[in-house]
Amino acid sequence: MKTRLQQLLNSWKLFKAMPVVTISLQLAATDNTHAFYRSITEQFFKDANRRHRKFPLFKSMVHGVAMCDISKGFEHYLSSIESSARRNYKKALRNGFTSRPIDYNQHLDEIWAIRRSTPVRQGELPDSFLNTPPKKRTDPASTSPTHDYRYFGVFDKEGKLVAYAGCFIAGELMMIEHIYGHHEFQPYGVVPMLLIAMARHAEEEHPAVRYYAYGTFFGASQSMQRFKKKFCFYPHKVSWQL
Repeated sequence: MKTRLQQLLNSWKLFKAMPVVTISLQLAATDNTHAFYRSITEQFFKDANRRHRKFPLFKSMVHGVAMCDISKGFEHYLSSIESSARRNYKKALRNGFTSRPIDYNQHLDEIWAIRRSTPVRQGELPDSFLNTPPKKRTDPASTSPTHDYRYFGVFDKEGKLVAYAGCFIAGELMMIEHIYGHHEFQPYGVVPMLLIAMARHAEEEHPAVRYYAYGTFFGASQSMQRFKKKFCFYPHKVSWQL
């Protein structure tokens, strides 16, 4: 009971201390790319401002968005994360792993193998996720650096995909929407490598991005909260602007 009360107290302190940021999704810039990106940007804005399903006093993605400001550049971000995160990243490098953007449709079998590598991640995974092969994506390619939906992967020395993630990019935001590592390769730091590599990619390819986000903070388990903080994904209150 005492531990639970302490956890609630710690969460309340974090909630009260949340920085407040305004993030522009730069909808007008979607005029430079396929209309699909205007549509998903508008949908993200609507979803973020909906009332929370469990806590209707709050909006779904306004209070407690897990994010960090990466506007000072990749090297500043790298120096800001915890030392254990950097060690995991270096461990992956030493063991010959590499990271780069991927074409999702070229790796469907490997993606399915990653999903099926363990039935439990942050909770038990549904059978539909484990037993249904991933389908090809039909999203049109973006022609603008301000709006995109990108997939990234980590590869072993033999060129096998062992971790992947999908990121929504809109104006000042890069949001990790899902990230999975093959259970067999987790000890090598493949997911930390992926998280760090995506921050580097944002600086190199999407210069409008200021905020790197990974879902929400307070709804996550204690272990996931700890993991997010390791990579500087702390809770923020966000005012979204189209």
